[in-house]
Amino acid sequence: MGQAKRICQIIKLKPEFAEEYKRLHANVWPDYHISDYSISHYPPLQLLIATFKYTGDDYEKDMEAIREDEETRKWWEITDRMQESFNDGATGSGKEIPWWTVSSRVPFDHSFRYKTDEIRT
Repeated sequence: MGQAKRICQIIKLKPEFAEEYKRLHANVWPDYHISDYSISHYPPLQLLIATFKYTGDDYEKDMEAIREDEETRKWWEITDRMQESFNDGATGSGKEIPWWTVSSRVPFDHSFRYKTDEIRT
């Protein structure tokens, strides 16, 4: 198995669906080499932020399997109406234009630590 790939996606949540969306997400769909999945809601901007780790060897193949999964497609029919995509021309999950926007990760060296005497104010 390859190294895990961390994914971060964003989409706008329609305010009138905030509580229903949270209730629906109490249960999740089957595993397709996805772990550590979470969705955060930032109400001031009505922003949903999803992060997960992909631990498989063929991301595109597993994403295709998710798109073909009947339960997932039913799930998207319910949740897509609660969201507004940031991607021009997007019409829903599992289509040619991605519904959720994948954000790029800011490179960060986890071994790096600030020394208080090096911080300038």
